[in-house]
Amino acid sequence: MSLLPAADEALRDYYARRAESYELIYRKPERQAELRLIEAGLPAFFEGRRVLEVACGTGWWTPFGACDALDWLATDISAETLAIARGKPLPAGRVRFLQADAWSLRELGEQRFDAAFAGFWWSHVPLARLAGWLALLHDRLEPGARLLMLDNRCVAGSSTPISRHDDEGNSYQMRRLDDGSRHEVLKNFPHREQAFAALGPRAREPRWTEHAHYWLLQYGLA
Repeated sequence: MSLLPAADEALRDYYARRAESYELIYRKPERQAELRLIEAGLPAFFEGRRVLEVACGTGWWTPFGACDALDWLATDISAETLAIARGKPLPAGRVRFLQADAWSLRELGEQRFDAAFAGFWWSHVPLARLAGWLALLHDRLEPGARLLMLDNRCVAGSSTPISRHDDEGNSYQMRRLDDGSRHEVLKNFPHREQAFAALGPRAREPRWTEHAHYWLLQYGLA
């Protein structure tokens, strides 16, 4: 029996069901120029670093980020998405995979890192849990570590419309998969000031980059 809260279990089930079709989102024509720009910038950010990737999913970003990294540990709770991620063309000897729960990171044991990356995970974190989750991640990182968060902006005509908001300000989308199942998925779209406010006391020199369809947040740790 799963020990995950119901909402977390539902999200895991959704991405497990979606694993085979997930990367269709990277084929949207209007997003191609931005994707190539972001992909090209990842290697330099993580050059020579020991990197923890949280919620790697199908591993789309892993080959780009790990290109010049010293070591890259890609984690995800879904065995289905990890199976796809392991099949990506990866830099030899630099990438490891681990099935791990992003909410606890307990599967990491005593491992520590000097960089972290999370692509399209921030938006699935409830607002009330965000500061606590960031503190948990920061505890796994050494002083001077670098972090990069990447996620979606809400763009009419390209993004799935928001179906509702809850009392805490979280937004949700209703998504239908190829198997006909419908899933309500928490999907938040922060602004720069909201993101900066959640980072906590160890964050240093945050930098926000906004494209038409994506945002990136870079910062260091004291």
